[in-house]
Amino acid sequence: DNIFPEDPEDGLVKANMEKLTFFALSAPEKLDRIAAYLSERLTRELNRHRYGYVCIAMEALEQLLLACHCQSINLLVESFLSTLRLLLEADKPHLHILATNSFVKFANIEEDTPSYHRSYDFFVSRFSEMCHSEHEDPDIQNKIRVSGIRGLQGVVRKTVDNELLVNIWEPRHMEQIVPALLVNLQKHTHTERESSPTYAHGLSPAEQTEVCFRELLGRAAYGHINNAVRPVLMHLDSHSLWEGQSFAVQCFQIIMYSIQSQHSHLVIQQLLGHLDANSRSPASVRAGIVRVLSEAAVIEATGSVGPTVLEVFNTLLRQLRQSVDYELTGYYDTAGKHRTTSTEEKTLQDAVIKTIGSFANTLPVYQRSEVMMFIMGKIPVPGIYPALGSPNAGAVLSLSLPQVSERYESNNLLTALPSSFLEPLLSFTLMEDPEIRLLVLSILTSLIDRHHNAAKLNAARLSFDVSLLELKENRSSRQDNLFMRKHAQRLYRHVYLACKEENSGQNHYQALFSLLAILSVELANEEMVVDLIRLVLALQELALSNQECLSVFNRCGVHSLCAAFLNLLSQLGPPPPLHQHVAQVIERRQKDAPHLLPADLFLVKHSTAENNTAQFTLKYFVCVSEEDRLSKRKSIGDVVSLQIDMDPQFCPDTQEVSPHTEQITFQTLKNAIGSLEEEERRRRMQVVEKFQTAPFEEIAATCGSRTSLLQSKLDQVFNSIIRSPPSPSGHSPPRSTPLYEMKFPDLCVY
Repeated sequence: DNIFPEDPEDGLVKANMEKLTFFALSAPEKLDRIAAYLSERLTRELNRHRYGYVCIAMEALEQLLLACHCQSINLLVESFLSTLRLLLEADKPHLHILATNSFVKFANIEEDTPSYHRSYDFFVSRFSEMCHSEHEDPDIQNKIRVSGIRGLQGVVRKTVDNELLVNIWEPRHMEQIVPALLVNLQKHTHTERESSPTYAHGLSPAEQTEVCFRELLGRAAYGHINNAVRPVLMHLDSHSLWEGQSFAVQCFQIIMYSIQSQHSHLVIQQLLGHLDANSRSPASVRAGIVRVLSEAAVIEATGSVGPTVLEVFNTLLRQLRQSVDYELTGYYDTAGKHRTTSTEEKTLQDAVIKTIGSFANTLPVYQRSEVMMFIMGKIPVPGIYPALGSPNAGAVLSLSLPQVSERYESNNLLTALPSSFLEPLLSFTLMEDPEIRLLVLSILTSLIDRHHNAAKLNAARLSFDVSLLELKENRSSRQDNLFMRKHAQRLYRHVYLACKEENSGQNHYQALFSLLAILSVELANEEMVVDLIRLVLALQELALSNQECLSVFNRCGVHSLCAAFLNLLSQLGPPPPLHQHVAQVIERRQKDAPHLLPADLFLVKHSTAENNTAQFTLKYFVCVSEEDRLSKRKSIGDVVSLQIDMDPQFCPDTQEVSPHTEQITFQTLKNAIGSLEEEERRRRMQVVEKFQTAPFEEIAATCGSRTSLLQSKLDQVFNSIIRSPPSPSGHSPPRSTPLYEMKFPDLCVY
């Protein structure tokens, strides 16, 4: 009683309080009676509305609590917590703030021995309620809310590290704590940008909320992440906060930066599941969730995808395809009750494509190729997978491929472009849809372009300075040579076939030029240069052929592609005569046929005087050995020497070609290969027909003769094996029993 002054405004009597503290420490068994008496005195003063003495009693309890040793603190805690409950149940805001401050001090005390019978459920509920305060005075309202946030922070500190106490991560607690924090974070973020008032404890409600939220998430273990994130998703749903541009992203930025990095993929999985659950929601809601996913992937660049890589992209691609269907029908539900607009769905599609790129940037090289294969498998091919979706779905899904291939760098093309990925990628260069073809060409170019020269080669032009390119200093690596030896002929074939597509436009020929230019800059060796020149000459013959149904525009495009690429290739290493000849042909075209050059390719009017056009001609001296014929080597450059025959009016130093030299064109080679294949096919058909129609005796006789021949050969081999060596005397020993007729004991047989 002596610690209470006569006038409550004088405050606690410090001298008597020191005596009381010394007595309590000297006789700790008296602590429970002292705390019970102070609690009783505080209750009596509270009932009499003598709030000054209430504050003094609370201060005395705090000092005793802070002064006691850890072993004896449990004697005080029950009376202390019951007193706080009385204050929090009162209807006076200043008593709520007083009780909260005392609880925070108690929460900061470390205890050695926990008490198993304590319960903090009341404090979780009451502090959460204070966070939702709607007091009529804005200043008091903010103070109450800040106190509630600090109280929740105290509860978290007191319970989160001790599993023997109440489990704060249970859904019933998280569903009170998390919404209470988000309400303050949402309400005060916008107002504090306009004005910066001064708050008690130095932090605004939003700042205090963020501190508490980060501390809560930072203490979350692996099994607690879902319980902490689920109330966030529910709050954003119930308050329609996905459609905003900032708050949902801000919430998950706090989450991703606060949790342990190895747990990030759990948040991503929660968001993906929520996106699927909202697949029948408005486009703005789906777009908001996708934007949050994109930002979350950027924040955690190493562990955000987790073990289910393809499941992440599968969910995003499913949403992309679904959005295309909604755009076509005009409704985002199967019942046709809720309308959607093309603008909203396209906004969602752009967000999904961007998010695919964000996730792809977190993956290693080998996984990106798998993801691109996975995406290509989802693109519907007309006539093959017609049930997979609308034709528009293929175009939209293909737009996600560049997002994955962007910043895709690898020193080893065998790893970056394995056969399992390159073959389907090349097959897409022959699709009917010109947009997909153009997209795949640009992807293929970007994957091969390791020195970033594609941007400098984005247009086919004749006046090109090779010094602007970043050329490789060393010779092609062994991996590059293996890659080209394995895939070069397939690449050339698809370039050739792509030039035959009738609906190709200006961008397609520029993309083909970029691809050929990057191949020559990145991977060219002597053998490859020969093959590239051969390919260009074959393309020129394609443009001149009357057998192909190509428009004038396509023929001019192929001619321009050949001229631009040969002009570039001739500056990269082939002999000077080639460069001189290319320059002379280009000069002649500039005078007589400018429509066959890149600069004038896309004019409205085109001349059809192709027969008067200067061109390259080709002569081959075919030297095919028997070994090459048996090995069936795919690279013609391995077995054919190439000679360029210049037009005499362009090259005065040209030597006459022997009249006995056979002029072999591309069509000649094509016919020769075709005849060999036809002869092999005819021989096989004869064998099949013989076994189908000939009498059994004839077939048996044929097979029997072969069997007899085989048996005679085997006898010769066995006789040579078992023949005894000559004796020193010169006399041959008597012939022994053949080895294969000898009888051996069972123990000798292994």
